[in-house]
Formats: sequence, C-alpha cells, structure tokens
Amino acid sequence: MKWAVLAAAVAAFLGLSAGDALAGRDLDQIRQRGVLRCGVQAPSNPGFGFPDAQGRWQGFNVEICRAIAITILGDPNRVEFIPVTTQSRFPALASGEVDILSNNSTWTLTRDSNVNRFNFPAIVFYDGQAMMVPRRLNVTSARQLNGATVCVQPGTTTELNLADYFRQHNMRFTPVVVADLDELRRAYDSGRCDVFTNDFAALAAQRTLLSRPQDHIILPERLSKEPLSPVIRQGDEELTNIVAWTVFALIDAEEMGITQANVDQIAATSTDPRVRRLLGVEGNMGESLGAARPDYARQIIRTFGNYGEIYDRWLGPNTPLNLERGMNRTWLQGGLLYAPPAR
Repeated sequence: MKWAVLAAAVAAFLGLSAGDALAGRDLDQIRQRGVLRCGVQAPSNPGFGFPDAQGRWQGFNVEICRAIAITILGDPNRVEFIPVTTQSRFPALASGEVDILSNNSTWTLTRDSNVNRFNFPAIVFYDGQAMMVPRRLNVTSARQLNGATVCVQPGTTTELNLADYFRQHNMRFTPVVVADLDELRRAYDSGRCDVFTNDFAALAAQRTLLSRPQDHIILPERLSKEPLSPVIRQGDEELTNIVAWTVFALIDAEEMGITQANVDQIAATSTDPRVRRLLGVEGNMGESLGAARPDYARQIIRTFGNYGEIYDRWLGPNTPLNLERGMNRTWLQGGLLYAPPAR
C-alpha cells in the first residue's frame, strides 16, 4: 500500500498518471514496435508449433502467442515468430531478441531466480518426462532399462531428470547427447540408442515423425513434473499480468461454456455477471489489464475458441498426437487447470 501511494505521488510530481508511471518497459517496446516477437521451438514441434506449407506458423503454442497479441495489440497477426532451440531460447529472451517464449518451457526454481530471472505467468500445459522405446525390446516399464543407451538433449531439465531417475533406482545408463532435436530423433530412429526421453507430449509429437511410428511405445512412468508456461523477462509486471490473464480468459471461457461458435450470442444475452465481465459487456477488466480493447477476451474466443477448443484442434484425440486431456482438464472436470477469479 505504501509503495502504491509513493508511486502515485511520484507520478503526480512528474505529471504522469499512475498507470504511465508503472508502465512496463518491455510492454511499451512491443506497443511501439507494433509486433510481438514470439520465440517458438526449432526445429518445429508437431501440434505445438510448426510452419504450414505456406510458411505460416500453426499449433497450440502459436495460438497462445496470437491470443496474447490480441490482448496487447488487438490483432492476432501482429506476431513475428522466431525459432529458438533448447540451448538458445533463454539467451534470446534475456537479450531481447524475443519478447516471449511460447515453446514448452518448464517452470523451475533456478529459471525463476537465476541471474537472468524469468517470469512464468501461467501454466498452459501440465506434462511429465517420459521414455519411448521400440516395441521390439519388449519393455513395459522404465524400471527394465538398466544398462540402456538413452538419447537426450543437453542443457535441459530432461537431462537432469534422467540422471536423477536412474540414480534413484540404482540403475545405470549411457547417454547419447545430441543438441539438435531432429538429429536426436534420427539417432533414435536409426537404433543408435535404446530409449528416447523427453516430455510426454514432445515424445508423442516426435513419434509422428519416425519412419514407423506404430513400432514405438511410450512407457507409463513419468520421471518428473513439467509445468509448461510462456516465459518473459522479469521486471515488467504489466506484461506478466497480460500474459497470465490472457491464458486465464481461455480457461474461464471453457469453464463457462463459452465457445468460438456461441461467444457473440452469449455476450448479447447472458445475465451472468462473471460472463459479462469476461466478455467486456460490463465492468472495466480490459482497461484494468491494459488490454488494447475492453472486449479482448471476446475477440480471443471469437478467433480461437476456448482452451479446450485450442487443445482439441492441435493435440486432442482427432489429431496425430492423440493426447488425452488428463491433467490438462479444468478443475471442474478433475484436472489441474484453474483460473483465479476475474473480478
């Protein structure tokens, strides 16, 4: 409270509004540039982020970034997608080459608190590390992998979790360490290693690119918790809020039964104050957030649908990845997705 009063006093002294005085540096640069620079996975990651035949980026993470662009700039097309690798992603963010990462980055203590210090505004996908093996090995559990060779990317939480798991179970393994994901997948596909380890969803995506996807299974064990979130630099709380409440709007829309098909009808007819606030019919949530327009959430839902619709379009049972919602259901459906009250 004292800090807020002091900030307001300083703003008044300088002839600025309190909102101007607290405006975020990174958010201001995005607005001045008129484009959100979004770091996505390189090489492309089926279902999550990939360029189509015309070179236009598509996928779950891509639509999250486009939704954020609606909140900030009012336009889902004002995004520049910049491919980054697991090794280059955080340096690219720290240096300002990208404004945000939307590329399956795990929220961890060290990433939250190390010298570069990043913010993870809202979890968009709950995952866990898994292991994929050829069916011909007749392996049904990770506990049967003592002595295996394992394909893994260096400098990742995946590499650390792998070592922890084998140490915990008093097993040994030989790592085959390859930085490039395409090359790592090819190494596994050619038989250079017995096991391919990554987050479960990433393995499901990579399996679709193998020469014979049906000949490989993902083992049931999960080696870790992998909460995946967009990532921004620390120091801009306004941008942190915008990213978080963009994600929460998608989750709230699914909870409330608001879809791409019915959003305008519901906005016109609903008497539920929660729905009316979310869709910008009443209240000033968009203004409070610093969104480009008061009905930013309605525009996002009209463009992409709710969280469940985005999930089903790119990751769900009718896609090559065929991922069950599981933990990524809303809390009302027994999952972990939960948005704070929008009031």
